[in-house]
Amino acid sequence: MMGLGYIGLPTAALIASKKLKVTGVDISQRVVNTINEGKIHIVEPDLDGLVHHVVKQGYLKASTKPVAADVYLIAVPTPFKGNHVPDLSYVESAVKNIIPTLQKGALVILESTSPVGTTHKVQELIFEERPELKGEIFIAYCPERVLPGNVIYELEQNDRAIGGIDEVSTEKAVRFYKHFVKGELHKTNSQTAEMCKLVENSSRDVQIAFANELSMICDKANINVWELIRLANKHPRVNILQPGTGVGGHCIAVDPWFIVSEFPEESKIIRSAREINNYKTEWVIEKVKNAALQFKIENGRDAIIACMGLAFKPNIDDLRESPALYVAEKINADGFKVLFVEPNLKSHDRFKLISFTEAKLTSDILVFLVAHKEFKDFNVELQMKVMDFCGIRDIVSLN
Repeated sequence: MMGLGYIGLPTAALIASKKLKVTGVDISQRVVNTINEGKIHIVEPDLDGLVHHVVKQGYLKASTKPVAADVYLIAVPTPFKGNHVPDLSYVESAVKNIIPTLQKGALVILESTSPVGTTHKVQELIFEERPELKGEIFIAYCPERVLPGNVIYELEQNDRAIGGIDEVSTEKAVRFYKHFVKGELHKTNSQTAEMCKLVENSSRDVQIAFANELSMICDKANINVWELIRLANKHPRVNILQPGTGVGGHCIAVDPWFIVSEFPEESKIIRSAREINNYKTEWVIEKVKNAALQFKIENGRDAIIACMGLAFKPNIDDLRESPALYVAEKINADGFKVLFVEPNLKSHDRFKLISFTEAKLTSDILVFLVAHKEFKDFNVELQMKVMDFCGIRDIVSLN
């Protein structure tokens, strides 16, 4: 398993739990040491016990270097560079690292979210250095489709789309995933599987953009967007999602740009959705700054602003592409007094974290950016100003 992050480690542990020998490879020596101690470096329910068990049983070990294997899974980051061009350097590095260890009959599976055609580029990289392996190894693409906070269950239960560079590669990959996936395994080709992952997250992004655009319209019209959506969703064919601070994470906030980058003329709705969701975050920043300036006019001193939640979604510790973190850091950088609250993190290397209780006692403005479960028992009658961008007050008033 190349990559031991939020997808690689749970996948490696799940495979190892089926009594298959797994070597997890990561560039971080700290991550490798942590896992070999039977511990984990990320927050994910049920993962700590699973990793401890499979390491203790000897089915999972971590290393900074790959070893010869029957199956290679690549689950490394695929961020984007300037102008939202996909950065495939991590994938290329992982492939180059395994090339010397490849043997006849090996199966190489790319799981990293990738532009269409990346699996064939993996094939080219391998055969450039090892031309003798042409026709002797199998290569496929199978994207993950899991929800952080419920990864172990979804890795096992969700359906998967599996596409090889040829039919025999597809069949080989399907047989492998049957060892640990209970969901249905859908056969296709690598290009379709690659696009499938991008389309799934782009579809979500478009739906969220509608909700976020609606929230800004409702703010201007003095309408409670949470009540409006709840009523609209009573229609049997309407299912509007909940608006938020923006869209973050390593998938929904990133994957649509892969399509836009390759098909700039055709992807008008997908591009617009990305722009709307990015704009919503900037809109939140301006709303908070205006509230703080109004407080100073009325009280003659700077407001203390508590930013409640920094992760990209509720009840996890993942800060990747987090709009909430961006809001907090931007307001802080602009000279406002900011308190950082993230109950899923014990500490952070750039700013001091405080507790929810301390934030309630010391702040003038509570800004709810992420609907963490720890926030749902707060007093609705607090005498300070509360700005709710994630529906916390509505959730509390309904309970």
